[in-house]
Amino acid sequence: MSDHLNVALGLAAKGVPVLPLRAGKVPFGNCPDCRNSACGGRPNMKTAGTCECPRTCHGWAAATTDRAVISSPGWERLWRTAAAVAYHPAGAGLTVVDLDDADAIGWARTALPPTRTVDTTRGEHWLYRGVMRSVNAVKPGVDIKSTMAYARYLGPGTGTMTALPDAVRALAERAPAVRPAQSAAGPAVPVGLGECRHRTPVFLERGIAMAEQRITEARTAIHATVYRTFLAVLSTHGRCGCLTETHVARLFTAAQDRGESLRHCTDAWTNARTALGM
Repeated sequence: MSDHLNVALGLAAKGVPVLPLRAGKVPFGNCPDCRNSACGGRPNMKTAGTCECPRTCHGWAAATTDRAVISSPGWERLWRTAAAVAYHPAGAGLTVVDLDDADAIGWARTALPPTRTVDTTRGEHWLYRGVMRSVNAVKPGVDIKSTMAYARYLGPGTGTMTALPDAVRALAERAPAVRPAQSAAGPAVPVGLGECRHRTPVFLERGIAMAEQRITEARTAIHATVYRTFLAVLSTHGRCGCLTETHVARLFTAAQDRGESLRHCTDAWTNARTALGM
């Protein structure tokens, strides 16, 4: 039995939902069609794709406390090659404040009540009892991981865990709705190279409104829906230069309102542009 599997079973016995991570802190595909991203990956992976697997194969939703699943032959193979064990904080009733560097740690020590801390590769995880929505980049070097997110398990940590403070919840409320990132492929908003098909602003406005509605009404496969919607918007409106940062912000906001993290939105947008050769 691998060390990762032993750790995972120990956490599951305490009610902490776990999943294996491969190199790069990325979830495995947990069914034969999706294993090793054979399906092309979900938007939160590092490859472009349109995986429509009905299972929860790529991320936090695969986390489980079911010993039979965790130690099943399929998962046991994953544990043997896993790079780390991850867990779903909200599934364990927790929120993780992920502090990426010394500046972020210094800020937390003055702004947040002490709680259990876990050393990470670059900084610290501060663990609080309580659940909230996950938000990235609430401050420089500070992410919040709780619902619809996973965090690496790096040991039990030190200190006494305390209740989730209002100061952390306030960070999420004040966080900007979107912050489209620049990518190696170019700016977040495409530069116009083709003939404008819009003719009137109504065509573009209708397209963005329909995209927002599609994301908002999604009840399952949120990652895949966001990616496919971004792909559709870019393929129709992305080459003439009429698509602005305001339009992109509306799409990101709709996705984040459905629980997507900023990082997942940015990856989905970048993957869609890559798939279209933008």
